[in-house]
Parts: sequence; C-alpha cells; structure tokens
Amino acid sequence: MQIAELSVLLVWGAATALTIALVAFAIDLGRRTEARAEAHAEARTPVAVGAASRPTRAPASTVPGAGDGASAPARRRAAGIAMSTTWLGTALLLAAIVLRGLAAGRTPWANMYEFTLVGSFMALAVFLGMNVRKDFKFLGAFVTGLSVLFLVLGLNVFYVAATGVQPALQNYWLVIHVGVAISATGIFTVAFVASVLQLVRDSRDSGSPYLQRPGFRWLDRVPTPTSLEALSFRLNAVGFVLWTFTIIGGAIWAEHAWGRYWGWDPKEVWSFVIWVVYAAYLHARTTRGWDGRRAAWFVIVGYLCVLFNFTGVNLIFNGKHSYSGLNTDTTGGA
Repeated sequence: MQIAELSVLLVWGAATALTIALVAFAIDLGRRTEARAEAHAEARTPVAVGAASRPTRAPASTVPGAGDGASAPARRRAAGIAMSTTWLGTALLLAAIVLRGLAAGRTPWANMYEFTLVGSFMALAVFLGMNVRKDFKFLGAFVTGLSVLFLVLGLNVFYVAATGVQPALQNYWLVIHVGVAISATGIFTVAFVASVLQLVRDSRDSGSPYLQRPGFRWLDRVPTPTSLEALSFRLNAVGFVLWTFTIIGGAIWAEHAWGRYWGWDPKEVWSFVIWVVYAAYLHARTTRGWDGRRAAWFVIVGYLCVLFNFTGVNLIFNGKHSYSGLNTDTTGGA
C-alpha cells in the first residue's frame, strides 16, 4: 500500500472515530439535561404534612453538580467515550496529514483537500486544548460534527493526488503563510459554533415557541448567551491577529513569487474582506456596544466569508491562486 493511500484510510478512520464522538457528545448532553430536569422535579416535590419540622435534602444523586442524577455513571461513560474518540480521531487525522506530506514531499497544506484536513485538525485541536483546563464539552457535538462534514467533503469532492508545487512557490512562506491561515480558520470555526449556540440559546430564553419543545431541552445545559458571546469574542480576537499576519505574510510571499505585494487577485481581495469583517466586529463590540444577537450575526457573516474564500473563490474565480483548487498543479489552499 502506498503512503498516499494509507493517508486516505487514516482520514476515513478519523471521520469514523469523530462520528462516534459526535453521538457520544449528544448522549452526554442529553443525559445532563435529563438529570437536571430530575433534580428540579425533586426540588419541587411538596413536603408531607408533619415533616416540615425536619430539614430535608435531595439525594446526592439528584443534586446538580453532585453527580447530575441517577444517570451520572452512564453520563460519565458517554463523556469519556466522546473525549477519548475525539482524541483518537484527532490523532488519526494528524497521522494522515503527516503521511500526506511525506507522499507529496512538501508541507501538506497546498490545495483544498489538504487545507480541509489541516483546518479540521486545527478546529479539533482548539476544542481539545480548551477542555484541558475547563469543561467545554457542550461544544463537542458541533465541533466534531463540522469536522466530520468537512472531512467527508474533502475526501469525496476536494481530493487530488499528492504532487509537488510550482517552482516559484517552493518557499518557506508556504509553511508560514498557509499554516497561520489554517490556524486562524480553526479558531474561527470554534468561535462560529459558540455564536450559533448563543443565538439559539438566546431565542429559547426569549420564549421562542419552537425552541420550548422537549427536543430542545438540551439547550438548558449550554452556557448563557452572555458567556457564549464572551467565549466567541476571545476566540475571534486571537483568530483576527493570526489572520492579520496571514495577509501580511501573503503580501511578502507574493513579492517573492510574483514581484508585487498586492495585485487585487480574487483571493487577496476576499482575504482582505474577511479581515475587514472581523475588524469591524471587534471594533463594534468593544467601542460601539454591539453585543448580543448583533455580535453573533457579525461572527456568522465573517465565518461565511471564510468559507466562501476557501471554496467559492478557488472554484469560481480565475487568478494567481487558481492552483489551490481541484487540479494536480497545486498550492495555496488558504
């Protein structure tokens, strides 16, 4: 078996492991919700006449934070399986990326397929890193779900053979410029998930009839909209700094490769559009009081621009970065 074929198999293995993690995260979130509902029901149970003189306490198994109900062992198993399979899927994806680089003889992020792999890896790495110090498992089902979607799309739509790059682009800036862009994209992905959850949770808290149905009770286990907004803001601030360096590094690389810093190439223009959107979001939130739902929609628009820059610009427009699309003479997936 060739190295490139083994890389593809590892990507499929990573997608499978992450699918299991997705299901386990969903079970964990659901069981946390059921346990909380049971605890609230226990707290509302009326005290029998004659027993008021004796203080009562809910059993430890039904006190929130003390096991989250009788389903605590099952919930802990689901959470453990979810995190373990996420680590496994991330490790398999890393191995696939390394083997892809060995097969191509270069840094493995030079086309849309490879950018999809490494971008998904970065989103997963950000999520796992966040969980090292605090509990952000409520993001797990959504981050792993997006990662599985991206990996399957990469394998079935964006896949190209592992080859080298154009001589003019065989430069260390391929490692720096595209690598930083991928890191920013991974952070933007997790921030996007937080903002979407913020909007949904806020709609439920505002009394949306549709979101009051039992099937959406899991939203009670998601942090408040204010907390989610703060999380998204911190992530986007880091991502914005990295994206700023992406544009600067791209300009320096362009001068080395093509003899000009800026040429109004479609990829350059859309990268700048992304920068402007996130800069406007950070400015509006910190100085103009744009918070709540308006800030969340700003983040969603920014992330949609990131996705269009990755897909639409590569596939629709012709320019200096056309080689980043679905062909064998590839580079510059960012």
